[in-house]
Amino acid sequence: MRQSDPEGQPPPLPAAQVVGRRPGLREPLLSGGRLFWLEQRPQEGGRTTLMVRAAGSGPGAALEVTPPPWNLRSRVHAYGGGSYCIGGDTLVFVHDSDRCLWRCRLDPRSGRPQGPPEALTTPAERAFADGLIDTTRQRWIGVMEAGERDWLVAVPLAGGEPVVLHRAADFCGYGCLSPDDRQLAWVEWQQPHMPWERSQLWLADLSADGTVRHPRAVAGSGAGDPRGISVFQPLWLNADELVVASDASGWWNLQRLHTHSDRWQSLLPMAAEFAMPQWVYGMRTTTWDGRQLIAAACQEGVWELGRVALEKNLVGTAQAWQPLALPFADLAGLSAGDGRLVAVASSATTLEGLLELELASGRWQHSPVGPCPLAAAAISRPQAWWFDGHGGARTHAWYYPPIGGATAHSPLLVKGHSGPTGMARPGLSLAIQFWTSRGWGVVDVNYGGSTGFGRAYRERLDGQWGVADVADCAAAARSLVAAGQASPARIAIEGGSAGGFTALAALCFSDVFRAAACRYPVCDPAALAVHDHRFEARYLDGLIGPWPEAAATYAARSPLAHAERIRCPVILFQGLEDTVVPPEQTERMALALTANHVPVEVHLFPGEGHGFRDGAVQLQVLEATETFFNRQFGLASP
Repeated sequence: MRQSDPEGQPPPLPAAQVVGRRPGLREPLLSGGRLFWLEQRPQEGGRTTLMVRAAGSGPGAALEVTPPPWNLRSRVHAYGGGSYCIGGDTLVFVHDSDRCLWRCRLDPRSGRPQGPPEALTTPAERAFADGLIDTTRQRWIGVMEAGERDWLVAVPLAGGEPVVLHRAADFCGYGCLSPDDRQLAWVEWQQPHMPWERSQLWLADLSADGTVRHPRAVAGSGAGDPRGISVFQPLWLNADELVVASDASGWWNLQRLHTHSDRWQSLLPMAAEFAMPQWVYGMRTTTWDGRQLIAAACQEGVWELGRVALEKNLVGTAQAWQPLALPFADLAGLSAGDGRLVAVASSATTLEGLLELELASGRWQHSPVGPCPLAAAAISRPQAWWFDGHGGARTHAWYYPPIGGATAHSPLLVKGHSGPTGMARPGLSLAIQFWTSRGWGVVDVNYGGSTGFGRAYRERLDGQWGVADVADCAAAARSLVAAGQASPARIAIEGGSAGGFTALAALCFSDVFRAAACRYPVCDPAALAVHDHRFEARYLDGLIGPWPEAAATYAARSPLAHAERIRCPVILFQGLEDTVVPPEQTERMALALTANHVPVEVHLFPGEGHGFRDGAVQLQVLEATETFFNRQFGLASP
C-alpha cells in the first residue's frame, strides 16, 4: 500500500539533511571574554575540535583552535567527557590518538593558539579527563583512570609524571577549586552503585605546596549507606560557600554548604531536577558569574533557565527561583562570567545551538549548528503524552504527530532512549522530523527509570529493567492506537544500546510491535554482567539483580535467550570497535533470529564504537532503517 501525501503537504525531509552534516556541540566555556566550545564533526569521521570566538560576536568570527590531526576525546569510563580545560591563557586537552595531556598557549584576546601544542604526559595504560588549571601552582588537576581505579592527580604545566593527590575508593570526578585555591571539592561513588544512585561530595584542604589534607565526605551517601542520596556538580560561590545538587529530598535540588562551619542550607525546595545522570564528565547545570547563581531546572521533562536568589529572605522559599524568559526547552553545559552566560540550547522548533545571554539586560542570541531545513509549518511539535504505564503508574512521553495529521491508519514509531537512566528531550530532532514528514507518528517514551521526574520515577526501573520499560513502551503505543492516532498493524520500535535492549525485549514479551531497528543493542544482559567495562560493571545489579545470584532473572529477561518468541522483522546495526556492548552480542542475536526464520538484516561498521560518530555511517543507518520499515509495512519510499 502506498502512502499518499495530502495536497500541499511539505515534501519529506531528505536523510542527507538529517544526519552527517551538523556538528554536535559540547562543553561551552566562557573564559576571559572568549567563548570556547567543542564541535564533534560527523563529516570528519566524528573528530572533535575546539572552537573559539569573542563572546557576543557572530558565528562567522569563530576560529578553530585544534585543527587536524588533533582530536579532543577522553576515554575515561569508556564514555569520556571533560576533554579540555582553560585557565588564563593556558589550554590543556586530551588527544585521542595517544590519550595524553597536551598544553597550548593561547592569545589573551583572541584565544588563537600561540605555537603548536606540547605534550605534558607520555603514552601509558591510563586515561585522563575532567581537569582544571591550578594557576597558583601551575598544574593541571583532574582524574586519571588506571589500574581499575580513579585517582585525583596533578600534572605540572611544564610536563612530567602525574602526582597522586588522592586515591579514590573507586570512582571520582567533577573536581572544583575554591577561589582562594585553598580547598578542593569533588564527587566520589563506589560499586555496585552508579553516581546517580549513591554518591558523595568530598572536600579537602590544600597546603601551600598543593598537597591534599584532611579529605572527607561531607554530603551524599556511600556504597554501604542504606540511604539513596546522590550529588551532582559542586560549584564554589566564594572561598567559604559551595553549592551542590542533592536528591536527599527526592529531587535533585540545590543546597549550599558553608565549608568552615559545615552548615547546610537548602536554597529552594522544588519538585524539579537541577541535575542529570553523570554518564560523562563536563556536564554543568549550574553556573556562577561572580555575582549571581544561574541554573537549569527540569520540570516534567522541560528545562528552563532561572536565577537562584541568595538573599536571606528568599532562600528556602518558592520565590528563590526566578525563571528567565527564554524560548528554549532543552538546556545543557552552562557557563557564566562577567555578566554573561552561555549554554547549549534548543526548542521544539529551533535546532541545537549556542545560547548567549547578557544577564543584566536580558538580551540574547542563539547560534544554531546550521540552518533548519524545515519551514515552521513543516515541524511536528512535541505533545506531552501521559498514559497509564507499568503497574498503572502515570507515565510520560513526547508524542510527535505526523505532518498532515494522524489517523487510525498512520504508522507509529516508538522510541526508547538509551541509558536506560536517561530521558527523552523536547528539543528539535531532525531524526524525529524525518519520520513525521513521511506520515509517521513518533512517540519518544520517558519510561519508568527516566530522569527529569524525580528520584521515585527513576527508581521505578530498580530490578525491573526489561519489564517496566517494555510495559511502558507498549502502553504508550496502545494509548495512541486507542486515541485513533495510529494503526495497530504498523507499529515499529527502535533504540540504541539500552534502548535496543528494550526494543528487543518488547518483541519477546509484548504483542504490540511489528518491526524493530536496534543499534548496538544489549541482547544478553548476563553476558554484559560478566564482561562489562568498569564503569557499568555493577550497573545491572540495580536494574536486574546481583550477578550471579540472580542468574535466573537475567535468563528470564534476555532477548537472546527468548529469541524464539520474536516473530517480526529486525534490523541490527553494530560498530566493530564497541567496548561497551561487544559485537558478539549482535552477531549471536542475528544467528538466533535467522535460525528461527525471522527476517533479519545486519549492518556492521569497522572503526565505529558505541555510538556512531561518522556522518556516512549515520546516513546509512537512517536510510537502511527507512527502507526496512517501508518494506515490512508495505509503504512506498518517498
